[in-house]
Amino acid sequence: MRDRLLCLIPEFDLIGDPTLREKTLAVWKKALRLGNWVVDDLERIPFTLIIPDTSINFKDHVQGVTRVCIKVAEVLSEVYGDKITINKDYLIAGALLHDVGKLLEYTKEKGKFTKSRAGTFLRHPFSGVGLCFGAGIPDEVLHIIAVHSKEGDGYRHSVEAIIIHYADFINFEPFRP
Repeated sequence: MRDRLLCLIPEFDLIGDPTLREKTLAVWKKALRLGNWVVDDLERIPFTLIIPDTSINFKDHVQGVTRVCIKVAEVLSEVYGDKITINKDYLIAGALLHDVGKLLEYTKEKGKFTKSRAGTFLRHPFSGVGLCFGAGIPDEVLHIIAVHSKEGDGYRHSVEAIIIHYADFINFEPFRP
């Protein structure tokens, strides 16, 4: 499963810290297993249930968010230099994990993607933090997952969380009807 994940989402290899990379992969493997998914489902699962019949899949959304985050961080670093500090590993791990809880929030019943029973009780920022906490993901990355969506409104955001929050919406709003 690890090799298939790396083949499908090569951005995992952009995490420089090998321990954080392996923990991030372990969370994905656990989420897939708990959600009764296989890796190839990532290209079939919709990135959101809010947009009926969206053609954008979960894998593409996660890759889009991750790549936008990397580019934004590069520009901020080029323009502001040492006036801004961005932890690239936390940023990439956070981008890859920001929606991992959707693998528990969603299910497929009668050929249709819908909210799972767990998803009716917990949205993906909560289940994502739970998955990551149990895997020893750093608090800085847990923070990113927790505040990336509306659940984080009104809370302080790290620079990495700010980047991911906006990258997520950049990869959502253009597809909204």
